[in-house]
Amino acid sequence: MRIALLQCDSIVGDLVHNAQLIGDGAIDAAARGADLIVTPELSLVGYPPRDLLLRSGFEAACANAALALAQRIARAGYEKVALLVGAPHEVHNRSRPLVNAMHLLRGGVIEQTYAKQLLPHYDVFDEARYFARGETPLVIDVGSTRVGILICEDFWKGADVQSSESYGDDPLSQAVAAGASLVVVSSASPFFLAKQSRRMALLRAAAARGGISIASVNAVGSNDDFVFDGGSALVHADGSAVVAERFTAQTLVVDRAERAAESPPMCADEECARAVVSAIGGYVRKSGHQRVLLGLSGGIDSALVATLAVVALGADAVRGVSMPGPFSSRGSIDDAVELARRLGLASPDSLPIVESYEQMSRHLRTAATIDGLTQENLQSRLRGLTLMTLSNATGALVLSTGNKSELAVGYATLYGDMCGGLAPIGDLLKTHVFSMARWLNEHHGALGFGHPPIPTASIEKPPSAELRADQTDQDSLPPYEVLDQIICAWIDDEHSVAEIVARCGFERAFVERWTGAIDRAHYKRFQAPIIPKLSARAFGPGRRMPLAMRYRLGDDSCAAEN
Repeated sequence: MRIALLQCDSIVGDLVHNAQLIGDGAIDAAARGADLIVTPELSLVGYPPRDLLLRSGFEAACANAALALAQRIARAGYEKVALLVGAPHEVHNRSRPLVNAMHLLRGGVIEQTYAKQLLPHYDVFDEARYFARGETPLVIDVGSTRVGILICEDFWKGADVQSSESYGDDPLSQAVAAGASLVVVSSASPFFLAKQSRRMALLRAAAARGGISIASVNAVGSNDDFVFDGGSALVHADGSAVVAERFTAQTLVVDRAERAAESPPMCADEECARAVVSAIGGYVRKSGHQRVLLGLSGGIDSALVATLAVVALGADAVRGVSMPGPFSSRGSIDDAVELARRLGLASPDSLPIVESYEQMSRHLRTAATIDGLTQENLQSRLRGLTLMTLSNATGALVLSTGNKSELAVGYATLYGDMCGGLAPIGDLLKTHVFSMARWLNEHHGALGFGHPPIPTASIEKPPSAELRADQTDQDSLPPYEVLDQIICAWIDDEHSVAEIVARCGFERAFVERWTGAIDRAHYKRFQAPIIPKLSARAFGPGRRMPLAMRYRLGDDSCAAEN
C-alpha cells in the first residue's frame, strides 16, 4: 500500500483554487502509485475559515466542490484511489448545523464522511463556535488495510495523555479498537517554536502505544496570523519515520512500511525565520498585494524585517524608505543605505521629516504644550503618515517593524511605528531579534545572499529609536535580557508577580512595574497590525484580554482577613 500526504497551502475561501490544487496533487500522487491520499484539515476551504462558515450558501458550495473533485479524479482513471479531503459538512437536527469533516472521495462520489469529535476551544481556536461534535469513529478499507481517520485535535488528545483538555473521549483509541492498523491524521496545526519536536514525540508515543502506524499530514503556508510548518510524517510503532520537508508545499508518497533517516532538527532561529518568511509571503500573496514597503532606520528591527521580506518576496518587491528626523545619526542613515545595498534593493527613498516636524510643532503649540514624549511621538507619527501615504499612492503594503518586547510594554507609538498591515516580528522578543539577525548573517548562502545581509553596526550598536538626543532604549526600559524574562513569565506562562520574583530573583516592585506596563499597553496591541504567531502565547486572537481592566494575575488584595 502506498500513502500520499498532500502537504498543501490552501487559500481561505477560494474553493476553485483549492480544488484545483488538491486535484492536481492527487492525480500526480495516484500516477506515482498512491492508493490513499490525505489532505490537511479543511483543505478545501482553508484554515481558519472563521465566520465565513456562517455565510449562507457556503457549505453547499463546498459540497459541490468536493463532488466535482471526486468526479475529476475518477475521470482521470483513478476510480479506486481513496482521497480524503477536509471540508465543512452540513448535518441535521443539531444546534450547530456544521461539522468539521473529512470526506472520503472514491469512485467519483463522496463515499463516506467523518466528523471531527474533539473541537479545540483554547488559544487561537474557537471551533465550538461553528461546529457540532462528531460522535462515532470511522474506519475504512483501502485494499486489505483498515484505516482509521482522525482530524487534528482527535489525535492530540489521544496521544497526549497529559493534555489539559479533558474531553472525556479518545478517538485514537476508538479507531484502534475498531480494527485500524493504520491511522491517518489530517491537521491544520499552527506553528509555534519547537512544536515539530513535540508533534513527532506524540506521534511516536501514540504509534508505539497502539502498535500501529500513523500517517499525519499538516498544512503549510500561512493564513492571517496562522503559520503552518508542514512536517507531515509516516511514523511506525518502532519509532522509525519518514518526514516531509517543513515550510514547503510537498506531496510525500511512501510505501506503508517505508523508513528513512530524518533531517536534523532546525534551530530556533531557523524555525522562526522560515515562519516569518512564510507569514510575509502568504499574507502579501493572498491579500492581493504585489509589493511591500517599510521604514529603514538603520536599526536591527527594520533590518531584520527587510531581510526576511526579501527572502519571501524578492528584492524587486520590497521598497525601503529612510525618514531621518532631527535626532537621526549619520551612522544610522548610512546603515540603512548599506542594508539596501546588501539586500539588492533600490537606494532607499530619502524623505526627511525634519521640516514637517518643525512646522507641526509650531502649529500644535498654539493649542497644547509639545515637548518630551509628545515630541517623540510626533516624529514617529509623521513617519507613519509618510509610509501610509506612500502605501495609498502605490498600493504597496506597509510592514510594521515592532518586536514583541516593545509591543509588550507599550514602547511603540499608535499611528506611528505601529502603522502597517502586517507586523512580521511582533511575536519575536528583542533578544531573539538579535539572535536571528546573527543566524541570518551566518547562513546567508542558504537564503540566497552572496554575503551577510545585515550590517554589523545594526547588530552591535545600542538599540535606539533616536527620538531625542543620545537616546537609547535602555534609558526607558530594562536591559532586554531582563525584560524578556518578565515578558515570557507573565505572557507565556501566566505566572503571578510572586512566582516571577521567585523564578527570576528580581525585586517585587520592579516586577510589578513592568507587568503593570504590559497590562496597560493592551489597548495599543488591540490596534496593532496582524501579528504572525511564532510562540505558544502570541498577542492577538489567542490572548483575549479585556481592555478596560484592573485585575492582575496574582492580585491578593481581596483575600479574606485571618
